[in-house]
Amino acid sequence: MFRIRRVQDATWPGDARVIAQVQEILREQFPLLSPEDVAKLPEQLLDPLKFRFRTILFAAEGSGNRLKGFALFMHAPDLRFGYLDFMSAATMQTGAGVGGALYARVREEAKALELTGVFFECLPDDPALCADPTILRQNKARLRFYERFGARPIAGTAYETPLKPEDTCPPYLVVDLLDQNRTLRRRDARKVVQAILERKYAASCPPGYVDMVVASFVDDPVRIRDPRYVAADADRPASPTWPEGAVLHQDKSIALVVNDRHDIHHVHERGYVEAPVRIRSILKAIEPLGLFQRLKVRHFGEEHILAVHDRQLVEYIRRASALLKPGESVYPYVFPIRNSTRPPKELPVRAGYFCIDTFTPINRNAFLAAKRAVDCALTAAQALREGYRSAYALVRPPGHHAERRVFGGFCYFNSAAAAAQSLSRHGRVAVLDIDYHHGNGTQDIFNHRPDVLTVSLHGHPRFAYPYFSGYGEEKGEGPGRGFNLNIALPEALDGEGYREALAQALRRITKFAPRALVVALGLDPAKGDPTGTWGLTARDFERNGRMIGELRLPTLVVQEGGYRIRSLGTNAKHFFLGLAAGLFSR
Repeated sequence: MFRIRRVQDATWPGDARVIAQVQEILREQFPLLSPEDVAKLPEQLLDPLKFRFRTILFAAEGSGNRLKGFALFMHAPDLRFGYLDFMSAATMQTGAGVGGALYARVREEAKALELTGVFFECLPDDPALCADPTILRQNKARLRFYERFGARPIAGTAYETPLKPEDTCPPYLVVDLLDQNRTLRRRDARKVVQAILERKYAASCPPGYVDMVVASFVDDPVRIRDPRYVAADADRPASPTWPEGAVLHQDKSIALVVNDRHDIHHVHERGYVEAPVRIRSILKAIEPLGLFQRLKVRHFGEEHILAVHDRQLVEYIRRASALLKPGESVYPYVFPIRNSTRPPKELPVRAGYFCIDTFTPINRNAFLAAKRAVDCALTAAQALREGYRSAYALVRPPGHHAERRVFGGFCYFNSAAAAAQSLSRHGRVAVLDIDYHHGNGTQDIFNHRPDVLTVSLHGHPRFAYPYFSGYGEEKGEGPGRGFNLNIALPEALDGEGYREALAQALRRITKFAPRALVVALGLDPAKGDPTGTWGLTARDFERNGRMIGELRLPTLVVQEGGYRIRSLGTNAKHFFLGLAAGLFSR
């Protein structure tokens, strides 16, 4: 089995690793390619204006993230055509279906971009142009492969004219019209050929040669060679044959990481709405969509929690959980107004020193469930680094109310903050909190940081938990001044009003230009949620998801609140439909 993904960013860890492997294949498989051409690949991805092509790199990876092959596809938006620059399998990977899967992915991309066709060069199968019988056999096999998809050489032009008289095996120009029932017009072909020769071969093709080749396209419509290897009326596969499930399109999938131990944390007290059924309801609704690829939870060291939480808090939750019997819970009932630097010795009394409310209990499994939630968020962050464009950590307990030194609001450890901290090692990160309640924990953790932008849309603290934070004047402190944005919203709000506020948040994130986006997803803005007052519907969640996806950032979604079980799964489903439409559309 292997997966195909789109490599987006030459400086993102997972993408940089793939690019280095692609460069190694280019050196091995194309020895005549200059070192300068190999070295410029990262720049091609980052600076399309310089090269006058938008470079798209598809990578096929096997187990252990080993590169099995790649396709380097050049998109010319101004002329609406694509040029397949290179496609190659790694050493010992030919015949494994890699090439067929990659080319099918290129065609799919070209169709989505509504291109007139995919053009590329292929060495000739004519003995008059290529005398070496071994090379000739390879050329025939390659042309036979492409002909299966309907791609054939353009005939009756001077494109095969060698630049130098002594050159051998000059390439054909092959075109794939992408199963469109249309012809290739001469004027369009001339523009394409001129663009290829001037943009790709500017250093080697003199203007006179370019003019000669372009002028040789005289047929209108352009003549394409008759099928030579595949019967003209043969069925063309939409994609080559490979075992079901053998190819995963990672660049169009959302990695899904579920807290598989969430149900060990189950508070049975009447009215406690943060229940295990929340996860089951969401999973039941989203798994049939076909958008998600489930990943196993990885174990991460406790240093990731200590990077965002004070050690005293972590140790208290660990010790208090371990000392409680099954079914036993400790709620705070005394809170420190003074002498807050001297916590009492008894754990039940001490709870108020670390907790900000009276409804978030410590029980026997609180530490284990919260630690596993952080592992899920970090696993999802790792998936982004390894090439996924989006990942979803479906976790409970939630985390966005957990500050550096205190917990509360059903939250013990801040999973979204831990993921953002992990991602921040590779560049700036934005955290967008769209829970009904203010993300006070995330704000507190990053309040002095200019490299992590925190944005929260929430009910105004005059009526919504946590009441004492979330005001608009809270903008960050010290170096972090200006890197926290609170958008406190009225008690009654519909979807249209929410989208106006969301657009404001997204403009701030765009201005910040982060490398990655972490979304703290609350589904409690929904109509009828027992903890909220707003009226968002499934359609609103889908629109919100699409707006966020259209930022086109590597996006990690971490589940926070949402407690109306009847609509929870439907709203989650529509949010991710919108997110995928915005993130994966062209």
